[in-house]
Amino acid sequence: MKKTLLIAALFSIFNFQFSISQAQITHASQGRLDENATAALQKAAKKMDNVSCTVTRTLLDPQKKPLGKQTAEVRYSHGKYRIAFGGQELLSDGTTVWHWNKSAKEVVVTSVSNDDMDLLNPAKLVANYAKNFRAKYIRTEDNGAAVVDLQPKSSQSYHKLRLLIDEASGKLLRIEMHKYDSSREIYDFSNHKFSLPGGSFSFDPKAHPEVEVIDMR
Repeated sequence: MKKTLLIAALFSIFNFQFSISQAQITHASQGRLDENATAALQKAAKKMDNVSCTVTRTLLDPQKKPLGKQTAEVRYSHGKYRIAFGGQELLSDGTTVWHWNKSAKEVVVTSVSNDDMDLLNPAKLVANYAKNFRAKYIRTEDNGAAVVDLQPKSSQSYHKLRLLIDEASGKLLRIEMHKYDSSREIYDFSNHKFSLPGGSFSFDPKAHPEVEVIDMR
């Protein structure tokens, strides 16, 4: 159960909660690499604050051979999220998390983590990147995607996160987790839809009396 919850919660990558202003990315002179990285992250944060999209997670072994894929449909809105994958849903209202296993007819209730380095809440991880990471602009790809590396300042199970962000639109396109054994976890984002109306981001036990509620808070 904990392993499944970890895999699912990692999809909630969209929750970038910090105040920003629109920034233009420039590459004219040396010494602006970190500024370009910050500008790309801020632009993505603003763009992805209210979005739905498809997230595909791919695991690669140390030889870069794929070990498997998992796809989720994600809806994110101002710190809340709803994630559907493989007959399960992960919901959060920003305070509480409900992991609903429909086939097992049970929902596990936990609290949102307050650890801003916790990969169960990559939103806070990225929102507080300046505190916990060294951000570096690497290059712009031919397709217009800015490549930005986040290197943790403290010891983690990975040595960097690599983000691909569309410079023109601010869309988050990919996150790569690079581990010390050369294996990787890759998250690709597609089918973005923005500025959506509000929705439900919590589990209603009255609407589903057949579901067992397991409160782990």
